[in-house]
Amino acid sequence: MSVEVKPEFGAWRSRLWPIHAHELKKILPMFLMFFFISFNYTVLRDTKDTLVVTACGAEALPFIKFWGVVPAAVLIMVIYSKLSNILSREALFCATLLPFLIFFGLFTTVLYPNRDILHPNALADSLKLSLPMGLSGLIESFRNWTFTIFFIFAELWGSVALSLLFWGFANDITKVSEAKRFYHLFGIGANLALLVSGPTIVCVSNIRASVPAGVDAWQVTLNYLMTFVVLAGLAIMGIYWWINKKVLTDPRYYDPNEVKKKKEKPKMSLFESFAYLARSKYILCIAALVVCYGLCINIVEVTWKHQLHLQYPNPNDYSTFMGKFSTIIGASTLFMILVVASNAMRKSWSFAAILTPIVLLITGIAFFAFVLFQESLGGVISVLGTTPLWLAVIFGAAQNIMSKASKYSLFDPTKEMSYIPLDPESKVKGKAAIDVVGARLGKSGGSLLQQGLLLIFGTISAITPYIAVILFVFIGLWITAVRSLGKQFAVLTSESSSS
Repeated sequence: MSVEVKPEFGAWRSRLWPIHAHELKKILPMFLMFFFISFNYTVLRDTKDTLVVTACGAEALPFIKFWGVVPAAVLIMVIYSKLSNILSREALFCATLLPFLIFFGLFTTVLYPNRDILHPNALADSLKLSLPMGLSGLIESFRNWTFTIFFIFAELWGSVALSLLFWGFANDITKVSEAKRFYHLFGIGANLALLVSGPTIVCVSNIRASVPAGVDAWQVTLNYLMTFVVLAGLAIMGIYWWINKKVLTDPRYYDPNEVKKKKEKPKMSLFESFAYLARSKYILCIAALVVCYGLCINIVEVTWKHQLHLQYPNPNDYSTFMGKFSTIIGASTLFMILVVASNAMRKSWSFAAILTPIVLLITGIAFFAFVLFQESLGGVISVLGTTPLWLAVIFGAAQNIMSKASKYSLFDPTKEMSYIPLDPESKVKGKAAIDVVGARLGKSGGSLLQQGLLLIFGTISAITPYIAVILFVFIGLWITAVRSLGKQFAVLTSESSSS
């Protein structure tokens, strides 16, 4: 007797697992590539923060990000563009990825063990005596220049390995019909990588308790972490080779004529981008969302990591905390994607879009309250068996966790949805303008603000009240932009649905 499969069951099955059996040969290696890239991203992000914050102080972060990461990113893009005209796709992929793996291997075997010889401690000490206190972060990043270079390489891993190499490759070999079913699975893979990389970091960071006396526990931890990073990088290259040799040679999985090429976005200068934004209130509101998010995350990060350094001055302890932090981000993001985001989206665009700034506002108030009023709260909090510093660390971590989880589950989807009612020209030019303005102001604006405040007031503790005010001002602007954009979005979508 045959069993009839109800159409509703088939529809639900296709939503939960929209992959056909014959497509596994293509989707699984791509999924693994994304997993290993995301694994390395988390390990490198937590390691670079541990290295720089425990050695240089959180004051160094704004200087390294602006004067180190930004020029290095431009240089890499120039080199990549030149190489793309010379090398094949396979050779370009390896030539771009290999320098990262070589550097991370050399760092743990050569640079870090010889840091006392390589670092210009005497010159840095003399500079510290002659230059303003507000430049101490810049001086410390110069003193620990090998750590600074590690930070730059680690910071660029996400942009190069994930955005440039993986997504560039995926967009080249994936049909539009496949992308609709494949791409959201990669987001799940990224969060699964967090759930693996986080406990891995915790495990190797806790090795401090078992190493013999006189052995540098952080050196041992670094050896393990960078070994994992290099092995994962080699796995990425191996999977890439296998896809090219075993998958893309089969016309069922890849036909260049069937893969729809993306239209190239117009290249706009910073002035042209501002001019275009000024002509459209709708596009300007989207840009405000992007800029405010970037600024808010950047300006609160330094203050939180300063508190974290005070709580965990030892790099192994700091790294252990960051591993747990990354694990919670992965679990929280999965929960937000599967539970919160779907329900919020069904309610309204405005409701879903405003949740991210509201979350940052609530956690920001709690975080800065504990940072600014630690002394007066000490007696009350001691009754709870903890300290104001520990609570400041926890609230700062909660803000970072919730902001990242809400970004991936709510902020990014609502931002992309806001482009839907626009005409094709506005979509293309608007995205190009926002990419230029949002990327530069969001990522660099926060660092410049903090550098200016550090030059005036000298220390992270001294600038914290001003950082709090700036944060709340930008969150207020963010909420205003969401409310305005929500009204315009409702009008445009109602017009398009009625036409």
